[in-house]
Amino acid sequence: MASVTLEGVRKIYDDRGRIHVAVHGVDLHIADGELVVLVGPSGCGKSTTLRMIAGLETISDGQLSIGARVVNDVPARDRDIAMVFQNYALYPHMTAYENMAFALELRRLPRQEIAQRVREAATILGIEELLDRRPRQMSGGQRQRVAVGRAIVRQPQVFLFDEPLSNLDARLRVQMRREIARLHQQLGTTMVYVTHDQVEAMTLGDRIVVLNEGRVQQIDAPLALYERPRNTFVAEFIGSPPMNLVRGTIVREGELRFRADGGAFALSLPPAWERALAAWDGRAVILGARPEDVHVAGNGAPPDERAAARVRIDLVEPLGGETLLHASAAGHTRLAARVPPHVRPTLGAELTLVFDRRKLHFFEPESGERVADGGE
Repeated sequence: MASVTLEGVRKIYDDRGRIHVAVHGVDLHIADGELVVLVGPSGCGKSTTLRMIAGLETISDGQLSIGARVVNDVPARDRDIAMVFQNYALYPHMTAYENMAFALELRRLPRQEIAQRVREAATILGIEELLDRRPRQMSGGQRQRVAVGRAIVRQPQVFLFDEPLSNLDARLRVQMRREIARLHQQLGTTMVYVTHDQVEAMTLGDRIVVLNEGRVQQIDAPLALYERPRNTFVAEFIGSPPMNLVRGTIVREGELRFRADGGAFALSLPPAWERALAAWDGRAVILGARPEDVHVAGNGAPPDERAAARVRIDLVEPLGGETLLHASAAGHTRLAARVPPHVRPTLGAELTLVFDRRKLHFFEPESGERVADGGE
């Protein structure tokens, strides 16, 4: 096992004089035994970063270390890492056993040791009965287990996962998420996991690195990302449905208030926000509120006029254990609320949504950066 450290790591592509910076100066320390998830939309640089760690992409600038060794110029085969790919990359003419044993045979390990490692990995993953099957005789989930087993038998210092569950259906993704989490607990090996799925990121990672356009937006524990997003990008990307973001102005009308643009609604802010937002009087801000912190008045939320918005219901999504309401205020401000399953208003109905004023967020409109934590 080993730590992984990136110091100012950049990736620059030069296509006949056209410069494209894919990764901008990533600084990240992954502790020995930690599972860190790189997450972000397509093109954000997460897979490129992973491939630089793996040695499959050259580093344009900065320094990459695995353990105490700088590996910028070390070939991939000598970095003591194992990678699990999205497309499994199994040899179709080989059995599961042969696929898992192949890298060890190339290293000329004794046959008895190879057999022992393969059997141990198969036991960990519960695929003992699959060892004599070829890939075409296995389901997607079984093939992915074999691909993970091929990585385990190498006993590397670091595991790298590049969107390994993307080709699986929803049920298998949940199952394999549990398997990978259990595997990390059992092996205790350093793991770097890339995904575009924020649910995978939240459920698997000890820490999450959120990337956008090649830049790190925030590095934090899953719950900290959710509860204290550093900017509007993180606020919208982490969480489903995303955080409600409403533009408006902080005004003092006897008390400090947030007034949404277009007169959609106005909220009185609790005294705890006085210090945090006093300097923002008369200035534009973006209000943030998670859907679960927006309630229907009369259904577990008092009709508090100081924190209420009158809305029109545009869409109702019953999900069994909860219902998602999508609404508009003043015809243009969009709001989402996560409410109990029995709350089923009709489309076009008008009702009052109440904000939990203790759990509001505020962001600067131009940069999108978080500006206040006073109410939390």
